[in-house]
Amino acid sequence: MTPKELEDRLIQFAIGIIKLSEKLDLNIAGRRLADQIVRSGSSVALNYGEAQSAESPRDFVHKMGICLKELRETFINLRIIDGASLCPDTEIIAELLQENNELISIFVKSIETSKKKHSDFNR
Repeated sequence: MTPKELEDRLIQFAIGIIKLSEKLDLNIAGRRLADQIVRSGSSVALNYGEAQSAESPRDFVHKMGICLKELRETFINLRIIDGASLCPDTEIIAELLQENNELISIFVKSIETSKKKHSDFNR
């Protein structure tokens, strides 16, 4: 997958998260979790853009690590939303959980590959 393809996928993921947030119940928990998931789910694409302009391999890995943390936060948030039945559209939650999980795998592998490629991480 090219960096552009991953960026496009992250943008589509962020759009999906935004659409999900608009379907959440407007109770206290729904509003709170909607705000949180929009922040974490959309920040992955933004931070990935920053990673593409990294100043060094270490900086790249650091910024990719931030993306990974945001993806993991989003994943937990999706599970909470699902478990609390805050969204009647369970299909969108299932799709986002699957995409989120795949994106986590991509970022884990990318970070591992970058660390192996640059020997200065082993010092």
